[in-house]
Amino acid sequence: MKISKSTLGWMFYDFANSAFTTVIVSVVYNSYFQKVVVNGAEGYAQRLWGLAVGLSMTLVAITAPFLGAVADFSRSKKKMLFFFAWTTAAATSLLYFVREGDVLAGMLIFMVANFAFNSANVFYDAFLPELSTPQDIGKISGYGWALGYVGGLLSLILSLLLIKYDVRLVFPMIGLHIFLFSLITFFLLKEVRRPYKRANYLKISISRISHTIRHIRRLPDLLIFLLSYFFYNDGIYTVIVFATPFGMTRFGMGVNEMITYFILAQFTSVLGAAFFGWLTDRFNVKSSLSWSLLIWLGVIVWAYFCNSVTEYYFVGLLAGLAIGSSQANSRTMLSLLTPKDKQAEFFGFFTLTGRLSSIIGPILYGWIYNRTKSLRLAILSLACFFILGWLLLQFVSLSKGISRSSLLSLEES
Repeated sequence: MKISKSTLGWMFYDFANSAFTTVIVSVVYNSYFQKVVVNGAEGYAQRLWGLAVGLSMTLVAITAPFLGAVADFSRSKKKMLFFFAWTTAAATSLLYFVREGDVLAGMLIFMVANFAFNSANVFYDAFLPELSTPQDIGKISGYGWALGYVGGLLSLILSLLLIKYDVRLVFPMIGLHIFLFSLITFFLLKEVRRPYKRANYLKISISRISHTIRHIRRLPDLLIFLLSYFFYNDGIYTVIVFATPFGMTRFGMGVNEMITYFILAQFTSVLGAAFFGWLTDRFNVKSSLSWSLLIWLGVIVWAYFCNSVTEYYFVGLLAGLAIGSSQANSRTMLSLLTPKDKQAEFFGFFTLTGRLSSIIGPILYGWIYNRTKSLRLAILSLACFFILGWLLLQFVSLSKGISRSSLLSLEES
């Protein structure tokens, strides 16, 4: 498969934006907000962090259909991508000015950055169908993920160096990382010039959702898979958000140790993606995804019983193995169960499902810890998301699902 300059430019955006998730959401600002900015009771700090994440993702979920309509029906997809990307970079840089006691400012600036980051992804994802075919959409998406892991790794290493001087220097560095590397995307990515359509985007977004729901009713295996994804993705996202507070509070790990923790997890995520990719080719994607969800369940149970820093490092290595495989296999499942001529439509719905599923887990985790003062019970509560996701996945029939999607494509044509 030959990769065009435009496709390469699209992939590099993953390299640019992964620094936000890896450093801001997962490790450095996560710990800085709770330990320095709030500097209060652990349960209260984690509840506020869960609330900031949950509220910003709620706003993303509400606006995503509208932004998706703008992406598809206007000629401003690239402009909107960079508006939100550079808003993310600017808001992330402003976190430098958040100090001890600036709780409200620390929450609001992060929420703006997180909202802009996820809104940019709506336009980023909308480019994928026009850069790929149904046969190579999975590969191109996977290559983007791979570059993202490399970008995340680079940002973690740079953060490790800057923390020696001042932890707040990390935030403008990440802002600069997003801005500079997104310039590669800006210069290489070409937008297909479609005729401009004046339209009521709110009306279109509502119409698109109802249209997609009507199609999903005829694709029960796809519907069950999306319900499964809703639950297990919520568990995955919450683990990413709270892995650092768990390690720092339960085991007294410092920021440097947590960065090392995530660096190691980046390596095993690459191995996991490669191994489970082989497993998918050897058996099928449903079996591969089922095994990765069982590994996630093992991660949760092991974290509950974990009693030392060394042991927690191994929990992180296992989580890295699971995350690389579950993300790649989820997109592959969607591609197989979706009518070939409607992949863009359902890819958008898949993205919306992911945004919605990122709301419940962080708020639930923070609430349980604040009420019980038990990190172990809070982390164990996430097991229900993986159990529900795994159980629902077992009701998905790949053969019937593929047949139904092919039949719908024929009928529509």
